[in-house]
Formats: sequence, C-alpha cells, structure tokens
Amino acid sequence: MFRRHLCVGAMFLLTTAASAQPAARAPFEDTLAQRMQACTACHGAQGRAAPDGYYPRIAGKPAGYLYNQLLNFRDGRRHYRLMAQMVDPLTDAYLWEIAQHFAALDLPYDAPAPLQVAAADLARGQRLAQQGDPAQRIPACASCHGAQLTGMLPATPGLLGLPRDYLNSQLGAWRTGQRRAHAPDCMAQVAEQLSQADVSAVSGWLATQVVPAHAKPALAPTQALPVACGTASAPGARP
Repeated sequence: MFRRHLCVGAMFLLTTAASAQPAARAPFEDTLAQRMQACTACHGAQGRAAPDGYYPRIAGKPAGYLYNQLLNFRDGRRHYRLMAQMVDPLTDAYLWEIAQHFAALDLPYDAPAPLQVAAADLARGQRLAQQGDPAQRIPACASCHGAQLTGMLPATPGLLGLPRDYLNSQLGAWRTGQRRAHAPDCMAQVAEQLSQADVSAVSGWLATQVVPAHAKPALAPTQALPVACGTASAPGARP
C-alpha cells in the first residue's frame, strides 16, 4: 500500500515538472533525472527494478521498446491504471525522451533470487528459450530476444534479470489478451501456443539465469524474424 501511495504521489512530479516554473523560495532542479523520480519510485533506484518482483527493470532496455510500452499504456494496449494515468497527458516527444533516458543507463544486474524449480521444468524451459519447439510452432525466445536473451535493437527487450512472477504475469496477459501490441502481434501468437506448464517452465528457467556482465541488446537482425512482428517496426514512427 505504501508503494502504491508513493507511485501516486510521484505521478504529479512527472506530469507537471516539465512545465512548472521554479518557485521563488524553493528552486526546483528541473532536470530529466529529477523528473524521473516519478518512475523510479516504483521501478527502483535508477530503474533497476523494485524488490517486490512486480515492477520490472527499465534501465538499459532498448529505447524503442520502452517508447512502445509507454505508448501502449497511454493508448490502451496495456492495462495498469497507475501507468496509464501517469503517461496519459504526455506527448510522444516527451515519452521518447523518457525512453532514451532509461535506455542510456548502463548498470549492473543483481544476482537472481533463489528459486526452487524442478529439473525437468528447467530443461523444458531452457529448450523453449534457446531452441523453441517446432512441433508446437513455438519459436525460440533467443531468435527474437537475442542469443544471450539480453534484448535486440531496436525494440525487443531482454528476458534475463526479470522476476519469475513478472514473467508469468506478462505471458499470462499475452495469452488472455490483456496485453497487446502493434499488429501483427507476434507475442500474442507465441503465447497462444504455450501451455500453462510451458509458461511456468520458461519463466522458471529465465528467472534463474545470471545476466552476462556488460549485457547489451544485440544488434538488429539481418534476417527475417521467425514470426512477423509489428512492434519491430513501430519505433519508426517515433518523434
């Protein structure tokens, strides 16, 4: 509850600081880093993730990905009231500025939290992440999220360093249509092929992996992705 109130209070900072005039008696440090305290109140210091496992890391994610997600919250493709209220009054240009700020942060990752995952589930999760399952029409996570699963430019996020609960919730949201993206919605297509057991297996394996040192998103692929993905081209419309 405290975190929820903190996030609500921080919302005011993000939506008003850009246009606010410095008070005569209390000068305001009108920098982007100062305004982004509205984001880090929930997403952790410098956007390195909150300890509760619900608010994910945003530091170092590709700018195109962060920009797309801010647009998705604002335009109703993703549903979380606090985020939607925070970004609703913001312009495309300001959202792109926010995305660039967090994408530029180069910060180390914490070690993964201890998890109890059955050996069979770890094996299945690793196979899905690195090889996919052609018989089930499931492409490997690595084919879109990079060989090291640390993301791919310009708009695909890394999958390592995320809590298992967050991964489960997002895959579940894709499967149920609560989360959507620009058409063709490739993640919705992939998630539809995953059973609940597959979701649990791949999230368990991903959440137990150590993020490589100096992890960076991979360069944009030179060959076609295994599934058509509208989000991959969406950043071309950025301001």
